[in-house]
Amino acid sequence: MASGWNWESGEGLLGLDDPAEWDAAFERGENHLGTAAIGLAFNCSLEEASPRIARATRLPDRDQRGFAFTAVGTAARLNGALTPELYAVLRAEGPGRRSMAVNAIDDTLTFVPFRNLPPWLKRWKAVSKVLDKLETWRLETAYAVSDAWKALRGRRS
Repeated sequence: MASGWNWESGEGLLGLDDPAEWDAAFERGENHLGTAAIGLAFNCSLEEASPRIARATRLPDRDQRGFAFTAVGTAARLNGALTPELYAVLRAEGPGRRSMAVNAIDDTLTFVPFRNLPPWLKRWKAVSKVLDKLETWRLETAYAVSDAWKALRGRRS
């Protein structure tokens, strides 16, 4: 704890700026490695943080894997890019609303220029736009039908 990082409670790990410390904690089987991966995304170069973030996305603890995907999204936000390794992690987890990577993929699509995205993610961006538009139309239709039904019922009473 002399370094200000408490692996037991997770306190201070968002300030982690030492990839070697993350590696040592991983080897010791410490808790909060996903949280610490976010710290690496904030405080280290993308090249230094990327292999550790990728490793954190495969942790057995679901919550810590979720934090690791938050680290992927943070890396995309801060760098406007991801490494091929992190794109592979996103692809393996898969896009879609039920994916653990959904927010990381959304951040990537928002902060990484379209021309720099891998082809699979460019296709997903197009597909997701179509799905969003279809959902918008479905909801607008449902609201219109509901409003018409209420108006019709109001006239009968």
